[in-house]
Amino acid sequence: MTKSKSAHIISIIQALFVTFLWSTSFIIIKWGLIEIPPITYAGLRYIIAFLCFTPFIAKRKYINEIKQLKKVQWEKLILLGFVFYTFTQGAQFLGLSLLPSVTVSLMLNFTPLIVAVMGIFLLSEKPSILQWFGSVLFIVGIITYFFPISLIGNQSIGLLVMFIGVLANAGSSIIGRDINRNKDISPLVITFISMGVGAIILISIGISMDGFPEISFKTWMFLIWLAVVNTAFAFTLWNLTLRTLTAMESSIINGTMLIQIAVLAWFFLDENISFQEGIGMVIAAVGAVLVQIKKNRNC
Repeated sequence: MTKSKSAHIISIIQALFVTFLWSTSFIIIKWGLIEIPPITYAGLRYIIAFLCFTPFIAKRKYINEIKQLKKVQWEKLILLGFVFYTFTQGAQFLGLSLLPSVTVSLMLNFTPLIVAVMGIFLLSEKPSILQWFGSVLFIVGIITYFFPISLIGNQSIGLLVMFIGVLANAGSSIIGRDINRNKDISPLVITFISMGVGAIILISIGISMDGFPEISFKTWMFLIWLAVVNTAFAFTLWNLTLRTLTAMESSIINGTMLIQIAVLAWFFLDENISFQEGIGMVIAAVGAVLVQIKKNRNC
């Protein structure tokens, strides 16, 4: 086996490991929501993750880069933090407090489809035939999963929250691509500033609404794991794999999360999936991957 092929296989294994960590986040969030209100929980997760990046950002080159940021760059980074962390992550945590894990995951897979449509108007990116086919496939999967529609309790509110979250997530993808396309701000600085802004807003809203909750040692461990391992470490490792993997490989690996979450939720949360829901979920996952292929190649 050649050195390059070996490195490629290692990157695939690392990427799959990252998606596994991200999939476990849905389970850990569900557990933590028993004690911590969703908005406060999201704020605490990203405040801790933000602090994890502090030692790395303290290098002179990053400090000088931050000092030299222009007003328009600050505005875009603040907007990204507000849209991606405050709105998207806040909606995800709130959605998980109202909906099954798999439903939230499935809703989040709407993002590539919406980004593809938004890209037509905002970035002048015309979707390929493959992307349009993926979009149709995804919608068929969604219809298969939810048919016939039967919502109980606060699930209708949860779906509305997740729809807003998906729109915010799609918007953040457009904003993020606009920032990264210029290549005048390093990825670490983008993550550090936007995450810090979004986390501060989240924790401020959460505490003002519910106060600071009493958190057990076990839940603190969940929270720290989410922030340090599933956020700071996982995102860093994922970015490392992107140096080796193709856009299509990354999209396919990322697409496995929907299945992983379903299995984990069944095992740890007793969230059962019917045969029809399973079929719809697989169809939607394939469609989501097809929609992302061209998009990632252009990033």
